[in-house]
Amino acid sequence: MDSDRYFATVRSPRYAVLFALPLLLSYEALVAARGMTGGTVRNGADALVTWLFTAVAGPDGPLLFGALLVGGGAWLAWRDRRGGALRPAWFAVMFVESAALAVATAVVVGSVTAQVLGQAGLLAAMTAPLEQLSAADRLAVSLGAGLYEELVFRVVLVTGLAWLGRAAFGWKAGPAMGVAVAASAVLFSAFHYVGPGGDTFSVASFTFRLLAGAWFSGLYALRGFGIAAWTHALYDVGVLLL
Repeated sequence: MDSDRYFATVRSPRYAVLFALPLLLSYEALVAARGMTGGTVRNGADALVTWLFTAVAGPDGPLLFGALLVGGGAWLAWRDRRGGALRPAWFAVMFVESAALAVATAVVVGSVTAQVLGQAGLLAAMTAPLEQLSAADRLAVSLGAGLYEELVFRVVLVTGLAWLGRAAFGWKAGPAMGVAVAASAVLFSAFHYVGPGGDTFSVASFTFRLLAGAWFSGLYALRGFGIAAWTHALYDVGVLLL
């Protein structure tokens, strides 16, 4: 395998969108199945975006959001069609890379948090309320976090803030991306304390999520949306189900 070409190519929209597609389908299937049995558990970022679209477009808001999500992804993949023939084997390599990065996430974020805060058991305490959910619901939460939190806080926020830094303030690409990564990490952490389902704020949990947000934002900047989304999802699966 041409490793240099692999690392550059799989960041492209075609590979990112197609690689993330199973996350979308699996998450929506799990949510739909739970809805048919009388319950539903949706990821917070998904719920936020759905609420915003509903506020703007009324009852058709979720349908509009879904159409824009699928249509936008399809358009990005189509626009990137000049990148040559797809290499199906690379999707398997992307999954292996994401799994390895998920393990690295646990090691890096967990060890740094323990060193900074001296609270090695913080993650277990933060996820304890989710233990009452069924395995299917925890899987849905994990897949939804990987897909929608990366979409909102990385694709939209990191990309948008980096563009704003360059366009409005004339920053170079490096500083603009650095500020975007830091700002999105703060907003990512703060988001977990918003709304009726938000956690109780603590400095320790905020710091943990801040570090995780900076890690995932940096990962998105370096490896693209598809691998960042799968890394996040697999990390959450490991935390909540394994």
